[in-house]
Amino acid sequence: MATRPNTPPPASDEDNVEDRIYASITTALLEGRLRPGAQLVERDLAAAFNCTRGALRKVLARLGFEGKLVLEANRGAFVPAPSEEDVRQVYRARQIVEAGIVTVLCGALSSQDRRVLKAHIASEKKALKEGRVDEQVRLAGHFHVLLTQIAGSAELQGFVAQLVAKTELYKALYDPSKGTTCSADEHAQLIAALDDGDLSAALEAMRAHLAELEERVVTRMQTSASDDPRAVFRG
Repeated sequence: MATRPNTPPPASDEDNVEDRIYASITTALLEGRLRPGAQLVERDLAAAFNCTRGALRKVLARLGFEGKLVLEANRGAFVPAPSEEDVRQVYRARQIVEAGIVTVLCGALSSQDRRVLKAHIASEKKALKEGRVDEQVRLAGHFHVLLTQIAGSAELQGFVAQLVAKTELYKALYDPSKGTTCSADEHAQLIAALDDGDLSAALEAMRAHLAELEERVVTRMQTSASDDPRAVFRG
């Protein structure tokens, strides 16, 4: 008797609603449309999304777990408002960890590694050309996670992903302009140095790349994003 392949159950309407809310809030964060420190009031957002407060709470809890929102007991959900020192500490951690990854990969990229990295950069450029800011930011950050994956460190991969997610959010909150994201051209220069086995050039490329991102964020800690989250999600 033939067995039927296992198929996942269809997504419920509640799952679809939660996914829609999650995508909408994440996009607003990555496009810099929410002011640091802004409170996301459950009642207002439930009305804006035409959903139950229970469904909204699940999404806010997920975003809080991912570090995209700050959840405070008896107060609610807030857009993160890191200090300059918070920002610099996270970028310093990235400098230290990613220097080690560059050292491991320098001169050791396989032909498959090169194909994967170049395809990723092509996707970054395509997202930039099409004006898909949230996708561009996601891909730019994932480039660094991909390097960690190629280096063969499963344990480090999760840690780097967390650091990258934090800096993606800092970038979106304080420097949301389309023209100043983590550059695909800078990524290409780094790959070229790794491929040539030039460790000095590769380390400098990574150092300068991260330092530039850090300084852009720190020098623009003031933002003109919306004070009213209801206006962002209304309609």
